[in-house]
Formats: sequence, structure tokens, C-alpha cells
Amino acid sequence: VAVRAKQAGCQMTIALVNDPTLAPLIAPLDIDAYINPRATTVSSILRHIRHGRVRAVYSIGDAEAEMIEAQVLSTSPLSGRLIRDIEFPEGVLVGAVMKGERVLKPTGDLRIDSGDVIALFTMSKDVPEVERLLQVSIDFF
Repeated sequence: VAVRAKQAGCQMTIALVNDPTLAPLIAPLDIDAYINPRATTVSSILRHIRHGRVRAVYSIGDAEAEMIEAQVLSTSPLSGRLIRDIEFPEGVLVGAVMKGERVLKPTGDLRIDSGDVIALFTMSKDVPEVERLLQVSIDFF
């Protein structure tokens, strides 16, 4: 339907794609965006079951990896530390840090503070360790 809409002159098209193996066909067909209901549902569920103050979770691939967006709490092991001093698991990358309204490129010299929002890319096997880093300690209560 999206391809026919584009051919009919629609400027922007969005397709519903239930089979993720069809995703590579989106660009050649000139479809602007697509929605995978399974991935959307999984991401929504993950957001509610992850520990810490998680704002969003996106499943990547066939649940092989995740992008986790979370707010750093004052009791988090991340709070008050430079990125280079944090022992992230090997499969974890810091994608961005948001301080207030500013989005910053992460560098080793950037300090993570309470209230910052961080975007972490993690392999699924490393999620428990990432949750530990984001978790609220008992001191919070």
C-alpha cells in the first residue's frame, strides 16, 4: 500500500512490516519509514521491566542488542564519575549524554551527573550488568 501511495504522489509513506527480513526492501521501494509491531511491543515491554529510571528501550536486530535511554540517579554507580573511570562491560557503548537540554558526544573526560540522561548500546548478554549500573540503591529510599 505504501508503494502505491508513493506512486500516487504521497510525499511521505510509512509501511507496516511484520517480517523484519523485509526491512532491507524499504529504501529501494522509496518508503520513508516503517513500523514493526513486534519490535515496538518488545521495546515497550522492556521499558517497564528494566531496573533504574529507564525512559526508553529499543530492541535491535532479533533481540541481540538493546539501546537503553535512562536517567542517572544520585545513588547510581555512574553518578559523579568520568566515563573513562566507569567499568562498562565490553559489549556496552555510551552513545550520547544529555545534560539538561544539551546532547553531548561522550568522551572519556565527560562526567556523568545525577539527572543526566544517557543512551547506552548494549549486547543482550550485558543487560544485567547495565541494569546494575542504572539501579537505584537502597540509600535512595
